[in-house]
Amino acid sequence: MIARTAACVCGRVRLRLSGAPILSAACCCSDCQAGGRLIESRPHAAPIRDAYGATPYLIYRNDRFACVAGEEALEAIKLAPDAPTTRYVATCCNSGMYLKHGPGWWTSVYRARVADDPPPVAFRNKTASLPAGVTLPADIPAYPGFPPQLILRLLAARLAMMFAPAPRGSAGRPSA
Repeated sequence: MIARTAACVCGRVRLRLSGAPILSAACCCSDCQAGGRLIESRPHAAPIRDAYGATPYLIYRNDRFACVAGEEALEAIKLAPDAPTTRYVATCCNSGMYLKHGPGWWTSVYRARVADDPPPVAFRNKTASLPAGVTLPADIPAYPGFPPQLILRLLAARLAMMFAPAPRGSAGRPSA
C-alpha cells in the first residue's frame, strides 16, 4: 500500500496518509479561498493556495488518514461558527495542514504539506467562484461547479470504507 507523509513547515506536526488518495484537485470555491487567505495571513505562514487563488488538496478517506505527531499543536478554525468546514493549522509554525467537511468521510490534506511526491492535480473545481480577472491556464480540466467525477469518487470511497477493513493504526483526529 502506498504511504505518504505530510508535515508542517517546522516538522512538529506529522500526518500519515495510507493508500492512494481519492483524488488530487484544486478547489476554487469562495470558502476555500477565504480559508486559504485566513491561514496565510497568520505570522510566518507558508502558502497553501496556488498562483490563481485555488487550494490544491489530496483527498483521503478518513480511515487512511492519521496524525502521528504533534496533534496537540493543531488548532481547529472555522470561517463562521456554523460552517460545516473545519480547517486545522499547526500553531507551532502556522502551517495549514488539512480540512474536514462535516459530516464527510474524507479529509482534504493541503497539497503543499505533502512531502512524498504527491500526484498531480487532476482538475480545478468551483472555478465560477474565482474573482473577475483571474485567467486559468488550460493545463488541466476546470469545472464551474463540482464535477461528477468528484462526487462519484467520494461515494465510491464511502462504499469502500463500509465494506473493507481499515488499515492498522488508522485512527485520526475525529471529525469536527
